[in-house]
Amino acid sequence: MTAIAHFVAITCYIGAAALAATPFARPVGPPVRGVAALLAAGLLAHAAGLFAYAQRVGQLPLTGLGPSLSFAGLVLAATLLFAEVVARDVSLTLVAAPLAAIATMCANIIGLIPGVEPSGVRGAWLIAHIALSFLGIAAFGTAAAAGCMYLVERRELKSRRFGAIYRFFPPLATLDRVNHLAAIAGWLGLTLGVVLAVSYSLAYREMSVLKVIWAMGAWLAVSGIALGRVVGGWQARRAAIYSSVSFAAVIVLYVAFRVAETNARGRFL
Repeated sequence: MTAIAHFVAITCYIGAAALAATPFARPVGPPVRGVAALLAAGLLAHAAGLFAYAQRVGQLPLTGLGPSLSFAGLVLAATLLFAEVVARDVSLTLVAAPLAAIATMCANIIGLIPGVEPSGVRGAWLIAHIALSFLGIAAFGTAAAAGCMYLVERRELKSRRFGAIYRFFPPLATLDRVNHLAAIAGWLGLTLGVVLAVSYSLAYREMSVLKVIWAMGAWLAVSGIALGRVVGGWQARRAAIYSSVSFAAVIVLYVAFRVAETNARGRFL
């Protein structure tokens, strides 16, 4: 059941990205309804698969590499669907939907092997930290996707090439607004997640140096863009460059730390 549900979700996410790309092949408007329907179908299948997993193992899919990757894909897809419906646009799907599909696919390949999950108050504390952190990372990823698209469209406009990108991408002001709001949401989610993580580590004397470094690196990155936009008055181009580069650095750091922590397989999320 879980594997089939994940396969359906991956297919829907890839299908949504392919449908979102149709205006590049022929002059049609953004297929908002079709893309939203595919994303929603993928989310329902994905959620059903993780619900079946939770019923089978008796815990939420928040610990262990496979389950956490699958949950990350679910949160990213949900964030994407919300952003596209609110903006009445599908361009973010071109970037974010494949990321959700890749995370879900990797979870299937690795296997949904649960990690050790504490019970009671301690377990709720840990789950809250992980869930908020995932929401923060998903919002940060949305800001980075909007930033990448802003830079691509801005370059097309400066070169006076009014092709498919100009016709299909939303206005620069819309992408800038998505980048701004997503950066703020990412900062809020990661701030709460890091506070809960630090207090959990101090209370139960459990700490991984690599986890701390990665979490603080991600928090500093998203804090930089949030403060730059709210306090520093950053313009759209600067914010787009910073969010794209910093998010890529956070992902690279994650992969490097995951490889480095070979003796704690499944523990470093």
